[in-house]
Amino acid sequence: MGLLLVCLMLGASCSRPATPKEYGYFRIALPEHQFVPLSQPLPYAFSYNSSAQILPADSAQSTWINVYYPTLDATVHCSYLPVRHNLPQLLADAQEFVYSHSVKASAIPEQEYIDSVHHVFGIFYELEGNTATPMQFYLTDSTTHFFRAAVYINTIPNQDSLAPVISFLHDDMRTLVESFRWQ
Repeated sequence: MGLLLVCLMLGASCSRPATPKEYGYFRIALPEHQFVPLSQPLPYAFSYNSSAQILPADSAQSTWINVYYPTLDATVHCSYLPVRHNLPQLLADAQEFVYSHSVKASAIPEQEYIDSVHHVFGIFYELEGNTATPMQFYLTDSTTHFFRAAVYINTIPNQDSLAPVISFLHDDMRTLVESFRWQ
């Protein structure tokens, strides 16, 4: 009887070939795109997602903030510096920050942003590949103000699994840039 049971189990287990299973990723619940204006007295203003929190940056600069997405564990590090005959250096530093990620980036497309009505000009960088930051940008009026932001997601960079989060944050960053105003 025991031998018959063993034979039946062996016969049933060998009926179909084993195939490896693909790795799966957790489903990420993304918040709604609802925007509210920045209410802090800063030299700039913009609209940001209501699911995010505005936090002070770990800096001595009172004009630096972080836009933190608690449900995504993502942070947009925002820095502001006044332009004092140092715009070429500020632009070079911003570009250096972006291209320091070129070791991991498969491409870094740049998109120029121009809002002549509100005097907001800049470049939006999308860092493709498994980089620590999927997007960065800077904005300036070319004479008085300089604003730089970098998006970081607090996890191991994996472009495939983070694609929905990156797309969500991309839409939010576009809204932030398009609503940006100098105060």
